[in-house]
Formats: sequence, C-alpha cells, structure tokens
Amino acid sequence: MAGRGGDEPERTIADETVVTKYKNAAEITNKVLKSLIEMCKPDETVLNLCETGDRMLLEETSKVFKKEKEIKKGIAFPTCVSINNCICHFSPLKSDAPIALKDGDLVKLDLGCHIDGFIAVVAHTLVVGASKENKVTGRKADVILAAANAAEAALRLVRPENENYAVTDAIGKVSEAFKCKPVSGMLSHQLKQSVIDGEKSIIQNPTEDQKKGHEKCKFDVDEVYAVDVLISTGEGKGRETVAKPTIFKRTDNIYSLKMKTSRAFFSELEKKHGSMPFTLRSFEDEKKARMGVIECVNHKLVDPFTVLFEKDDQLVAQFKFTVLVKANGNVKITGLPFDEEFKALYESEHKIEDPELQKLLNRSVNPKAANRRKRNAKKAQDDAKDGKDGKQAEVKNED
Repeated sequence: MAGRGGDEPERTIADETVVTKYKNAAEITNKVLKSLIEMCKPDETVLNLCETGDRMLLEETSKVFKKEKEIKKGIAFPTCVSINNCICHFSPLKSDAPIALKDGDLVKLDLGCHIDGFIAVVAHTLVVGASKENKVTGRKADVILAAANAAEAALRLVRPENENYAVTDAIGKVSEAFKCKPVSGMLSHQLKQSVIDGEKSIIQNPTEDQKKGHEKCKFDVDEVYAVDVLISTGEGKGRETVAKPTIFKRTDNIYSLKMKTSRAFFSELEKKHGSMPFTLRSFEDEKKARMGVIECVNHKLVDPFTVLFEKDDQLVAQFKFTVLVKANGNVKITGLPFDEEFKALYESEHKIEDPELQKLLNRSVNPKAANRRKRNAKKAQDDAKDGKDGKQAEVKNED
C-alpha cells in the first residue's frame, strides 16, 4: 500500500470523491460490525468471529470501485474480539487454543477497512445474552455507559480550534461519574490516506511521563479522526500477559533480513498489506509467518499491537468511531447510535451530574443541520396550519 508521492498534494475530505471513499468504507465497516454483533452468542468461538469479520471486510471491499483497477482496498484493521478484562488487540490464530463466548461475557469488537487508503474503523462493546428483558446491571453497565457517554463527549469536542487535551479531560470526567477510569496512555489518532496513526492524537488518562511526551494540538477543518475510548472498572493500567501479539504494522525502517523465512514473510506482507495493520492469519503459511515476524520485530521493520489486559476481576469497555471534521459540524461515519434501543439494555446506579458535561452531551453534533431541521419542521407546521385555515375559510364562504 504505497502512500502518496512526495510531490503529490495531500488528499483531504475537502474533496468530495475522498468523502465518498470514506463513507463507502464506513458503510462496509458498519455492516460487518452488525453481522458480528448478531453472531455473539454463547459457544461462538473468538477465532470464528475474527475470521468471519476479516473475510467479510475483504469480500465487501472487493465489490466497490471495480473498474478502477489501480485502487487498493481491503482490511485497515483486522478483526479483534477482546473479552471482559482483555483491553484490546486479541485476535487469535488457528494454532491457538480455542476460546468460546459465554453468557454474560463483555465483548469488544474492533475492526476496519479502507478504500484507496481512506480508512474507516470502529469498535463496539456488548454483553452476550443482554436484552430489554435481561438488562445489564452492576459494573458491566457502569463501564459500558461510561465508555458510551465518553465517546459522545469526545465526538462533540473534536471540533476546529478545540485542543486535544479538552477531549482527554472530558473522557476522564465522564469515567469518574460512573466510578471508572480511562485506560492509561491509549491514543486516538488522526487518519490520512494510507496512514492509520497520523501525527495528531488524543491521549487518555496520561501519566506525568506520558504528558511530557505527548504534544498538544488543535483540530482543524477537513481532518479525519479515529476516536478510540477505552474505559476500565479497575485502575486503568494495561499489562501484557501470556497472549502474544498477532497483529503488526510495517514501519518506515530499513534492514537487510538474514533469514530466508523472514525475507519471504516480509515480501508477502509488503505485497498484501503495505502500510496497513495485518494479522498473521492472513499469511499462506501461519507457522512460517510466526517464525518470520520475529526477526522483523527485532529489527523494527514491523511494530506489534500488544495484547493488553486489566486485572482478572476487572472489566474494560471500548467504543471507537471515525469522524469527519467539517466546518458546519462533525460527520460520524462509523459506530452504532447510542439511542433508546441501546440505553434500554443497561441500568446503572450512577449518572452524569456535572452541569457542564450534561450541557456538552445535550449539544447537537451538527448545529447547522439541527437548525435546518428545526426550520423545516416549523415551516411544515406553518404550512399545515395555513392549509387548515384555508379550508376553514372556504367552508365559511360556501355557507
């Protein structure tokens, strides 16, 4: 996946053809997410969910822009299924011991695709077996509602001229209202063509050292962000355990690999994936891929997406969405709505009482569109009233 050339101008959502590609990628990502949510039932395996998600992303992206043979399309982030205290990036291989979902499991689905390098990613949290009749309560409800509300706050703050740390602070305050904590050090990145981790980013719950190393920035018109909110019932500190990384991404580093297996692996990844994250499942020979990736990691040709965990007795919820930042309001293109149907599944004893946060969450994401809807509704009411008055006048005249 080659990026744009050195002299080629950056393509942004100021160009409507770019917006179309983002929205097409988002439509596919949302469609696959909904299918995976339907599959999340007791005894369904994590491996099957991951394989199904990746297969669907490839199948659906192959159906669009068929005539433009030069356009690259496919997976932008392989399907991950992280359960309960697993924070992120869990995407097992065929050779791993099988893991099946159980009733009551808190499940995080994370995936994405791209069209011509324009990336749409999403993450969603659910509880297996939850329904209006079987509501989620206790700490599961707390952490999911904390993450959902924090994502909604972030959506309203990723606006032109706002600073990234305003989002950091809001996510922290929302989490606190539900007696939860954001997972420390997690980043939300700006997206650009063929770049999933752009230079501008939002950090969650940073340590003092992380604050020193993380730059302040302002959001600008026609930027795109993958806003990733991860909230924990525990301390919010991720740690590595026995689960090895299976997702990696090519770096810009150069090194002459010594092992034949490593060279074959690297050649296949460049041909298939370019600059996009990839899973070892996608290689023809999984065993050789597991061997070949080691030298590539050791010499920083690829970076691993580490599988992180909270303490065993804690829970982590995640919501990620892709947002287009426009002058007249944000356009959230991935992620399911936090509507009444969603809220009906969860019941927490906590709620947001901070007046400023309440005001923020009640604010329209797209003020101009909201005003336009109000004007249209008022006009429809006036027209209906005029029509009624006209009929009454006609009846009176006939008398």
